[in-house]
Amino acid sequence: MIQLTWRTGDPIHLFLILPKGQPKPPVILYLYSYPSDNDRFIDDDFCKFLAQGGVAAAGFVSALTGQRYHNRPMKQWFISELPEAVGNSVEDVHMMLNFLAARGDVDMTRVGMFGEGSGAAIAILAAAAEPRIKALDLVDPWGDWPDWLAKSSLVPDGERADYVKPEFLKQVAPLDPAGWFGQVKLPVRLQYLSDPAVTPPAARARITAAAPKQTRVIPQSEAVAQYKAAKLKFFDWIKDQLRPAPVQVQR
Repeated sequence: MIQLTWRTGDPIHLFLILPKGQPKPPVILYLYSYPSDNDRFIDDDFCKFLAQGGVAAAGFVSALTGQRYHNRPMKQWFISELPEAVGNSVEDVHMMLNFLAARGDVDMTRVGMFGEGSGAAIAILAAAAEPRIKALDLVDPWGDWPDWLAKSSLVPDGERADYVKPEFLKQVAPLDPAGWFGQVKLPVRLQYLSDPAVTPPAARARITAAAPKQTRVIPQSEAVAQYKAAKLKFFDWIKDQLRPAPVQVQR
């Protein structure tokens, strides 16, 4: 675990997992959804799973999440401060890539990012702006903020009216993954595994429709079946995107 500080009062715990005997491996950034914490990254078996195939992993949590949520009144949280939570986290991806490049022990020409939920929303925005990301693996991305905020089960009914006001929607509009997704030029896998309570059907449909043409969209029934059948191969797709292309032998 490495503590990084580039924003006053907001230290980030980066969990860097390096495969043994593999100099300069490709690296995947892992960003799970709010309100996930970093617990999975201190599990030895999970770390071994991430490093399978000789690929490094860099895990962290987004702003206002887990250990990064402190010194705030309880009424200020990830959703109420959505522009800050998402915007700062997108910047964090850029800064984290700078940090990994300066370390010099991973291959910065082969960087991928896995995002789930709010982490997938942040990953879309980061990939649209950060050319060092070469592959994107998305599960249950949030987005299409007007529909998401109006219908998501994660938004408390007692607060929902505040988040569907025009002034709040205007603040979050520049950070809507649905508006940026089409600008992503790299290989993408998109799948929804959870029920539609958190990200409602209308938001899912808009995000999927906004996906760039090279996106591999997996229907939910197929995605769930694949996950249940082969959990230990779940990250094989993004790892495969970062491997060198096979050498063509001329005969």
